[in-house]
Amino acid sequence: MEISQEKIKYRRIFKRKKSFNSSDKNNPKDISESIFPLPWKIWPYEAKILIMFIGIWSILGLFILGSSSWWVASKEMGHWAYYLKKQIIWSIPGLCVFYLVLNTNIRNLLKFSKLFFYLLFFLIFLTNINGLTVNGSSRWLVLGNLRLQPSELIKPFLILEASNLFAHWNLVKNHKKLIKIITFGLLILLILKQPNLSTAALTGILLWIMGLCGGVKLSSLGSFASLGLFTGYISILKNEYQKQRIISFIDPWKDQQDTGFQLVQSLLAIGSGGLFGQGFGLSIQKLQYLPFMYTDFIFAIFAEEFGLLGSTLFLAFLVVFSYISLRIALKCRNNYTKLIAIGSGTLLIGQSIMHIAVATGSMPTTGLPLPFISYGGNSLIASFFIAGMLLRCSLESTGFIGILSARKTLN
Repeated sequence: MEISQEKIKYRRIFKRKKSFNSSDKNNPKDISESIFPLPWKIWPYEAKILIMFIGIWSILGLFILGSSSWWVASKEMGHWAYYLKKQIIWSIPGLCVFYLVLNTNIRNLLKFSKLFFYLLFFLIFLTNINGLTVNGSSRWLVLGNLRLQPSELIKPFLILEASNLFAHWNLVKNHKKLIKIITFGLLILLILKQPNLSTAALTGILLWIMGLCGGVKLSSLGSFASLGLFTGYISILKNEYQKQRIISFIDPWKDQQDTGFQLVQSLLAIGSGGLFGQGFGLSIQKLQYLPFMYTDFIFAIFAEEFGLLGSTLFLAFLVVFSYISLRIALKCRNNYTKLIAIGSGTLLIGQSIMHIAVATGSMPTTGLPLPFISYGGNSLIASFFIAGMLLRCSLESTGFIGILSARKTLN
């Protein structure tokens, strides 16, 4: 009975492909002129909504960044649009990466991900030896005028490598599982060593969720989670500034001029926004009262200018985005694209929630950027890459492009 149902299913897919190919021949001009891998009229509705949301998110990000950074840019850099111009310049390679990923089969991304993953893994190792130290953390490598942050750029390739591992978890040999798990563990440790507890925690959460969706036993996941929490606890004990952040998180008003200064100023910004906000461009806290107002605490400036109403609408935006990501994952035709969609949605939404949680005092202060909004070229390119993968998974769910075979030789 199951075999006959599978036959019917694949016959339907074949007919859809056949009709699609014939329509291509009848209208070659329409397809050749399209900049997308599929004509817009046959895109899934999830993909149509998703690409509009990505456009809204990225354009909104430029406006928020311009508003939050103009004062400090004019005072320190001599021009109010200094950071905005640099972000727009970084948007160009970001959009190119987005377009390239959108027009590349997931199969090919999975094939070449290992090379880039281990290259960036090595660069993260180098940051611990000869990286540029800013605010006590060595997260950047300087190549001429270019500053690379490998821990941001590795995120999309981490999703791909995790998908390669977890897509057919029960079919992977034990020694290969062990090698991959050790590699992921070393990656988290290297990021912790920078130190960068927030990115290490996000990496661990991403791998945990993908492992859960890939069929890893709950007992094993529980052991990994316990090990991760213990490792984070050791990191906090070894790094005094992380310990102070935990103490200031518990009671930021106790030392509001020193350890609790960032969180107190962030809460003042959010509270002063009221219901409707101060108005676009009229934030007071960005006048160099709130540190890192255009990176780590940019949401606080947004909340001050747009108020509770604007913040609620942005949270609703993230909820709808996560729902669309889930719909895409459920419609995927194989485990690889399903896990990539889950990982992409988890990283974009999870990082956004963690950023907002820091700004609102719901979790200890960390240095996570808000995707598509916070200033930073490395984060922007990684976000466009991940968004491109999510959109590609939706397009491949139609069955017209990028069909992956049911079995694949696992690395």
